[in-house]
Amino acid sequence: MELLKNKVLQEGIVLGEQVLKVDSFLNHQVDPVLMMEIGKEFAARFAGERITKVLTIESSGIAPAVMTALQLGVPLIFARKRKSLTLRDELLTEKVYSFTKQEESEVSVSKKFLSSGDRVLLIDDFLANGEAAFGLARIAEKAGAEVAGIGIVIEKAFQPGGRKLLDAGYRVESLAPVASLADGRVTFADKPERQTNPV
Repeated sequence: MELLKNKVLQEGIVLGEQVLKVDSFLNHQVDPVLMMEIGKEFAARFAGERITKVLTIESSGIAPAVMTALQLGVPLIFARKRKSLTLRDELLTEKVYSFTKQEESEVSVSKKFLSSGDRVLLIDDFLANGEAAFGLARIAEKAGAEVAGIGIVIEKAFQPGGRKLLDAGYRVESLAPVASLADGRVTFADKPERQTNPV
């Protein structure tokens, strides 16, 4: 997706060989026009999958996920990281480890929003080691729902997440697969040549 790649090249900040900062348009300040285009792209890629729900994790996945849900005409559910007085009973809960934040979070979704008839599209802002995507997939599968696919805005294809998800049988669509962050530059992969051995 050239629009997204150009935005990454113009505004992304490389913080070492493992971390790409995109807080000017994706995960702090949000570019709504770009998010709409991202939503259209995901909706087009998964058009034949009979999606009934879009699922993401708060908070950075919400913007691209809500635009994807809007384009597909289905509800968006986001897994909550924080405990809430109003979200206490009948929860589907998983632990996920964030590579960027270097911390483990417990994420939860109310059972009333997912069921065995659902075909779920998972959306997230980044894919590194795949922990968030696997956590969301486990939540969907606990509800008896089927994971129809996983949409990733930016994939660090030099890390093992994409390969692990593919090996587990999931369809993964990445809009901006990054091959390298070496020398302070973003280099994109034409197609993700995903890491086969964990870093």
